[in-house]
Amino acid sequence: MPVALDQAYERREQDAWGEFYRAFAKQGPRADMQATTQGFYVATAAGELLLYNNNRDPEKLLRLLREARERFASSEAARAEIAPRPRGERDPRYAPQPPEGGLVLRVRAQVLGGYPEPKEEHQRAVQRSIGRDNLWLTRAEREELTRGEFPASALERLARFHLVDNTRGEPPMWTKEEVRTLRAGIRNGVIEGRFELATEKDASEARRYRGELRGHLEVRDGVVTRCDLVALGGFRGEGRYTRGAPPGEFPFAVAFALADGTAVADAIPPQGSRGWVEGYLRPR
Repeated sequence: MPVALDQAYERREQDAWGEFYRAFAKQGPRADMQATTQGFYVATAAGELLLYNNNRDPEKLLRLLREARERFASSEAARAEIAPRPRGERDPRYAPQPPEGGLVLRVRAQVLGGYPEPKEEHQRAVQRSIGRDNLWLTRAEREELTRGEFPASALERLARFHLVDNTRGEPPMWTKEEVRTLRAGIRNGVIEGRFELATEKDASEARRYRGELRGHLEVRDGVVTRCDLVALGGFRGEGRYTRGAPPGEFPFAVAFALADGTAVADAIPPQGSRGWVEGYLRPR
């Protein structure tokens, strides 16, 4: 059974989910639960670690997975009876849910140009990568949208936590002071706005993103049925974990689309909410 999870949450969870994860993760090379345990794990239902690896080469990973499966198939563990683990309640600190009565927008970001010619396949893949996230809106913000108004609180959250270059890793978010220009309005269902975000306004090495917002809003019988939005402009700079950005200013876009709530991914917490959902929903 394949599972994708946020190890920063899982290794801290005080519940059955966290206990199971820590049981096999501690058997690997990243046994310190106070530090990152990032990587690929293969474990049995009993919590026995069969494989740990953190290599991004898909062919190598597939080979290691096949080897682990073969070792397991020939082991005593493959024939052992495993009693179901009691699920219990989730640790609410690490299992946040979208705001009740609110909205979820799926977020995708991509660098549209500016990279040098790739020298190998991994570099090519990085240059084509798409950053993915979710934007959460509260019930009050949804109600403002149904009245044809763009909520100021949602606009600030969108800018600070989602107008980021997350295509190569975990990006730094913007502080309130780094929001230089930010405005958006709705007229006849059309969303228009402008933004400029910058760490230092005049520094040549500043991280900066400036551009325009364009989108469409549709409301039927008081229900938001469409909320599509694109931020398009010039980005420059990189973060500690997003090295390898194109030199100088490069074209960059972030797209937002209303989620219908039917996909498991719709409930994934936003990157910017990690560890403090309240701070994400009501930034200071």
